[in-house]
Order: sequence, then C-alpha cells, then structure tokens
Amino acid sequence: MIDIVIPNGNEEEFVTIAEKLGFKGLCFLYDANDYLAKRKIENKKSKIKIYKGVLTNPKNIGKIKTNLKDNNTFIAIKSSNNDRDVIEKSGAGIIFSLEDDLRRDFIHQRASGLNHIMCKLAKQNNVIIGFSIKSILNFEKKHVVLGRIAQNIKICRKFKTKILVASFAEKPFEMRSVHDIISLFGFLGLKGNIFLKEKDMK
Repeated sequence: MIDIVIPNGNEEEFVTIAEKLGFKGLCFLYDANDYLAKRKIENKKSKIKIYKGVLTNPKNIGKIKTNLKDNNTFIAIKSSNNDRDVIEKSGAGIIFSLEDDLRRDFIHQRASGLNHIMCKLAKQNNVIIGFSIKSILNFEKKHVVLGRIAQNIKICRKFKTKILVASFAEKPFEMRSVHDIISLFGFLGLKGNIFLKEKDMK
C-alpha cells in the first residue's frame, strides 16, 4: 500500500503521518530538477519505504525523458486539455484527476474527462488512470466529483484499464487512512488492491 504525495520540504512529516494512516510506502513526486538532486539521497531508516518519481506536464515530458536517460523513472502528469495525447504518446506512468474538471455534466452522462477510446489507449500503452483524494477534498460539489469518479471506475473496469487511488497530497493533513480510502472507493465500485504497487513504477 503506497501513497503518492507531492512534498515541499516536508518529507519527514509525510513519513510520520503515513505510518499512522497504515501505509507501507510513499512515492514522492518532484519536478525534474528536484528529482535529479534527490534520487541519489539515501533514505533514512523508517518503516515506510520511499520511492521517487517526476511530476510534470505534457509540454516538458519529452525533455525530461531525454535528460533523465532512465526508462524506469516513474512519471506522473495531472489531467489537462491534452489528456488523450498524454495517454497515447507521452510514455507517462500515470495520469490523474481526470474527473477534476469545471465543465458541467451532460443530461445523461457525467463530464468525467474519460471515454472508451482513452481507456483503450491507456491499457495499450500501460498508462495508469489515477484517482486523487485531494481532488475530492477540494471539489466544491462533492456529489458531482464522486459521480464522475464512479463513472470512470465503471468504464475503466469495462476495458480492463489499470487504475489506482492516491492522495496526491501537498500537505500531510490532506492524506487519508488506508481504511477510509478503501471504504470510500469500495462504495464507488472499486475493490481489491487499489493502491500503487512497486511493479507499477518500472
């Protein structure tokens, strides 16, 4: 059970909270420059296993892949207006918060940011669809974002697209316990191992 977070000098706080919330690992996402500086730093002894990845945007991913020269680097991209291109061409490991869109829902369908074509491409290109706890916390109309997530879970399951849940927290208080996350997403239709696994980062 690995959570994905976006630290800003508060890594130790994240580790302390993660232990209390029941996680066994944390994946810290950094921008490319910070990642290069921090990936060689040895982790202090802790019950929490630490992983590192890169958080970037579609415009910079080509440059990052060239500079890193490491095909095993875990690359995360937050949803934007170029989601299909990201899924189809970028080589990212995960795209998250597709449901985090201010567009109004349609009459018979949620504007969830995902469709069957994107799901097929994600499966084909081994891109994970990520659901963000932070997006739920920050979305004003909780019932809207939860409805969109439920719709996206349904379509991902239909096309056997790889999915996971993480907090994507920038501050430790934005994290939630393993038990609470499993309960919420079980209600939304997602069961089994819903967290990041070490093999997903390779």
